[in-house]
Amino acid sequence: MTATPLNPRDPRVDETANDRFKRAFDAWLWNSVILATLVHLAVFAFSPQLTAGDLSATARVLTALELPPVIDIPEPPQPIARPALPVIASTDVAEHVTIERTTWQDNPVDDLPPPPAQLTTEVPSERPFFPYDVAPRVRNVDEVLRSLEREYPATLRQVGIGGTVSVLFYIDREGRVQETRIERSSGHAALDRAALAVSTVYRFSPALNRDRAVAVWVSIPITFEVR
Repeated sequence: MTATPLNPRDPRVDETANDRFKRAFDAWLWNSVILATLVHLAVFAFSPQLTAGDLSATARVLTALELPPVIDIPEPPQPIARPALPVIASTDVAEHVTIERTTWQDNPVDDLPPPPAQLTTEVPSERPFFPYDVAPRVRNVDEVLRSLEREYPATLRQVGIGGTVSVLFYIDREGRVQETRIERSSGHAALDRAALAVSTVYRFSPALNRDRAVAVWVSIPITFEVR
């Protein structure tokens, strides 16, 4: 194989490798663009068709409700005061009882009231009366107060009904209560029964006539009261 001599007038005689690269660049560029275009067309032609998902949304219809009318709430009632404890009345017994003089002129027979159907203040004859200088005294006041609170009828206490019951006590020489009875009613049978129940709790010191203990009858008011 023989080499063909170059024409001295051919411009490629003095052409360098860089010049040849520049001369071939345009062909490479257009070939690359054509090839990229064909590749993109093939991708779009043979790729599966893509579809967007359903992005729709449903809105709920809100219904406006009418507010109820404003109600004025009254102020709370005042607290109910706690009922006070019942108190026991004084047990002082008068040593001497006097009766004013009665005359027929001041009290005509026609104006006298009828006698009571039953006399409840009568002292039995088998229990004689003895005079005394020192009256019997209650020795268990605290226990009597607790009994008053316990025996006070709840129905009467709640409505504020009270009263005083005068009770006769027969106290022996040892200060023990031998008998009790109603001298004057309170007007409420329930309070009278409660007073008799309380009277069984009383304990006394004996009455004294000078230096001698004597048996006596004494009248003591028992009061049921709500304060």
